[in-house]
Amino acid sequence: MSLDADYIVDRRRMRRKLTFWRVFTIVLIAGAIAALALVTPRAISDLSDGTAGAIARIRISGLIRTDLQRVEALERLGRSRARAVIVHIDSPGGTTAGAEQLHDALMQLNEKKPMVVVVDGLAASGGYIAALASDHIVAQSASLVGSIGVLVQYPNFYELLKTVGVNVENVKSSPLKAAPSGYEPTSPEARAALAAVVMDSYDWFKNLVRDRRKLSDDNLVRVSDGRIFTGRQAIDLRLVDELGNEKTAIAYLAREKQIPATTPIRDYNLRSRLSDFPFLHVAAVAMLDGVGLSGLARQLEASGAWTAAERLNLDGLLALWHPVTGD
Repeated sequence: MSLDADYIVDRRRMRRKLTFWRVFTIVLIAGAIAALALVTPRAISDLSDGTAGAIARIRISGLIRTDLQRVEALERLGRSRARAVIVHIDSPGGTTAGAEQLHDALMQLNEKKPMVVVVDGLAASGGYIAALASDHIVAQSASLVGSIGVLVQYPNFYELLKTVGVNVENVKSSPLKAAPSGYEPTSPEARAALAAVVMDSYDWFKNLVRDRRKLSDDNLVRVSDGRIFTGRQAIDLRLVDELGNEKTAIAYLAREKQIPATTPIRDYNLRSRLSDFPFLHVAAVAMLDGVGLSGLARQLEASGAWTAAERLNLDGLLALWHPVTGD
């Protein structure tokens, strides 16, 4: 009996050691790759170019934030020997500042290369701002576009804090400093000041749509109430130019820009894949798998926890569409 007990203890000790070294190895590898991505993002992007004489395919997906590395990659593409650019967009938007930055960078690229946008699944809010940089937008019939509007969201914990007996004190130079605050009720003055900021950005967005899509004031009113439209609806509303996919974009480039339809297409990465947030996501999943918690990793995937965590990282005014879901 004593021998069996010693055997069990030894087995448990070995299992703990094995788990430790698994976690240590995964963390070490993740740290090394992350450091490499931070040190040489430009070199990695340059090695993945290969667009000389070809049509460059770039992808805008997920949440849009300010991203200087992406801007620099678009500038390099503008200086490259790529013959044209196809921009695939599948994004619900993101921060207004990030969408404006991306739009401006794509506009500069559009001045240097023939460019066409293809809406794969979604180009809403900030995603549509990015699409507006192109003179020609192609969307699938079931794609979703639009959501022309701006919002700001902030949590308010005042009632909760009052319930648990917590009072947050502050000394401010003026009543609107650091307003709105999640620790006190939003005053009418603070709400009005915030609304003025939102409406100013909303006017900028609407003017951008009107100028880029050449809409009349009446048509602009029809499309700018915040709703989304299918590709079929967007054609009639002049938010997109054609229904189709990448083949439709290639045909447009051949027809309007004299780019032969037989021109090869090469993917062009806007940023190192190793330095983006999804890399941390993959590393986290690998670590959970390594310590025997693969079930938890899959549950987090299924619940959308990674996406929720990413959304929490958005600050400021948002040009973002996301349907509210419930059980």
